[in-house]
Amino acid sequence: MGENKPYSLMGQTHLLPREEMLETGKRKKRVTIGIPKDYSQYENRVPLTPQGVELLVENGHTILFEAGAGDRAHYFDHDFSECGAKIVKKEEVFSADIILKISAPNKDEIELLKPNQVVFSLIYLYNHSRETIQKMMEKKIIAVGYELLKDDNDCYPILRSMSEIEGAASVMIASEYLSKAHNGKGVLLGGITGISPAEVVILGAGTAGEFAARAALGLGASVKVFDNSFHRLRTLEHNIGQRIFTSVLHPPAVTKAMLSADALIGSLRYLQAGPTFMVTEDQVSQMKPGSIIIDLSMDQGGCIETSKCTNFDRPIFHKHGVIHYCVPNIASRVSRTSSIALSNIFAPILLNLGESGGIQNLIKEDIGLSHGVYLYKGILTNNLIANRFNLPFKDIGLLMAAF
Repeated sequence: MGENKPYSLMGQTHLLPREEMLETGKRKKRVTIGIPKDYSQYENRVPLTPQGVELLVENGHTILFEAGAGDRAHYFDHDFSECGAKIVKKEEVFSADIILKISAPNKDEIELLKPNQVVFSLIYLYNHSRETIQKMMEKKIIAVGYELLKDDNDCYPILRSMSEIEGAASVMIASEYLSKAHNGKGVLLGGITGISPAEVVILGAGTAGEFAARAALGLGASVKVFDNSFHRLRTLEHNIGQRIFTSVLHPPAVTKAMLSADALIGSLRYLQAGPTFMVTEDQVSQMKPGSIIIDLSMDQGGCIETSKCTNFDRPIFHKHGVIHYCVPNIASRVSRTSSIALSNIFAPILLNLGESGGIQNLIKEDIGLSHGVYLYKGILTNNLIANRFNLPFKDIGLLMAAF
């Protein structure tokens, strides 16, 4: 007994510090992050601002920034280089451990990807093809979709942030196109003494709908909001802090509101389910000549039957005498504001990735991030994408248990 006791104590003091040292070494990891210039001529945002770059560099990470990638957000190469980023060519950017971009990778960019590389980007599911997804699967990469990321409150931070911007911007756009400066009918979106205010009808009481309502009310417009969820309608009124006209999405009630509307803003989101309501062409044909429709759901196929995708070069078209504005990435219109919002979300995620010791550990630890993973080393892990393109998938939770 006398000989065994010292041996036992010595074993305990020997092992405990070693376990702590191994754990610390395992979790810290410096990563290289590549930010390429976006290939889409209509995408003006950049996922990290110079301030976000500076924060990551100060924590030991390397940022490879393609020359000119931030120009359209009014952030220039010298802004990033002064904060520690390395300004390089596209090929070198794609040698990074993590690729952080806005648009989903195109064919040329997919060719530059390497196995086990991590790609953060938008999915834009309705613009994707089965062939593109399969090529990304063949590259055996880990792909994370912005639209699918969740936070600690079980919310979608990227969608919410961009929806706030798009909701507010939609009212500004409506105001522009109702003015004579854009050959509109010359209506002030709001009201002045002795003149009835313009009427704004909003479909959807989510984040975009709420911020559209806030902006319209701020201008003095009369606002009507429709949604199928009493909870969302009640939450919208609570957040705005005043009673406004709200109603369920009952077709006759919507049609009646559209007859006198100067602006119709469609903000029905259905990423995780099919569309539950669609404004018909017949309803659109009954709207006032010169009124405007802004469809904020274009990245998911739209919620107005007469909508068709437009771009910043030709943002509008006319149908039944009604102006249609159907640009799918309105947040890109205010690219600097949108870039700051994105950077505020991504900088902490990337810092956590380094602290966790890599993407695989963070996926296991962070349920919100794991929800955003739709490809893991070539395996499709999102059932929405799988169902759309008739591809097999595996649950990310079950998959990670095997790694």
